[in-house]
Amino acid sequence: MATTKQLFTLNSFLPQMLDFYQQLAKALKNSAVVLATVTSIKGSTPREVGAKMFISADGKTFGTIGGGAGEAKVYQQALQVLQTGKKQFVEIDLSGAPQRETQGVCGGTMQVLLELWSGSESLNLVNQIINTLTSGRLGTIITPFNTDEKPYLLVETEVIASLQTIALIEPLVAPPTLLIIGAGHIAVPLAQVAKIAGFQVIVQDERSDFATKERFPEASRVLAKPITSIQEILDKNPNLYISLVTRGYLQDLAVLRLLCKYQVKYIGMVGSNKRVSTVYKILQNEGYDPEFLHQIYAPIGLDIGALTPEEIAVSICAELIKVRRGGTGTSLSEKN
Repeated sequence: MATTKQLFTLNSFLPQMLDFYQQLAKALKNSAVVLATVTSIKGSTPREVGAKMFISADGKTFGTIGGGAGEAKVYQQALQVLQTGKKQFVEIDLSGAPQRETQGVCGGTMQVLLELWSGSESLNLVNQIINTLTSGRLGTIITPFNTDEKPYLLVETEVIASLQTIALIEPLVAPPTLLIIGAGHIAVPLAQVAKIAGFQVIVQDERSDFATKERFPEASRVLAKPITSIQEILDKNPNLYISLVTRGYLQDLAVLRLLCKYQVKYIGMVGSNKRVSTVYKILQNEGYDPEFLHQIYAPIGLDIGALTPEEIAVSICAELIKVRRGGTGTSLSEKN
């Protein structure tokens, strides 16, 4: 560990931050846990700074810091921390050097902080984090490296620069929201896959027999209402992705006429080339800005040869991740 005072600032965090802390809150109600956090990396590593997992007193885990022998080492050290309560760092060498016990071959090194979280104080902190994430407010978790100091939450981010301690600084980023317009066959697996990928899911369809919580248990909201019901979501959510998987082009037109007034992260529209061109032609004739139409991903999804609703859902979610993370969509084997 470095001996000079420094701050590790994260520009990104877990894709499933909210889910992680919700699971942590559940675990803390039953027992103490050890939180393992990647605090620094060098070279090629399986996870980024801020990646987390926790180990509960019954030996169960949630999250991952990369798997393999390195994670196994962290797990064993965490069992000791459960007994001693003392914060400690674990160095993981993934260089593949034969004398190293972790025997990873990613090529880099990772430093992982282990700390005991227990009791009402820790649970209160986790609940504050969850409330910050769900409310959309700004907040930052400060995790001091000093063994005598405990993590805490800042709601005034401007004071971070004046901190005079070694700490991990983790901005709280609300999860991206995927608004699925249409509750048909594609929407069901899309909600499932998007939830796994870290999106908060909202489903809208005016058909009450399709837009039900039973069909979409992963969704945080299911709106069996007209398309105008999404205006509140458009007004309040700055991190919004929208997938149009409607039953026809008339529904697409109604949605796009509404969306043209808003800035969102992504708009994708399902359909054949003929359906897409028909929608574009009608909107162009109505005088809608061509630049708005150019922003739409249509037909939706990456070209992976998808045919079934489940495969199409994977294709759509792959494109969502590509847009969110700035990827290329190229096979990794073709980049070498």
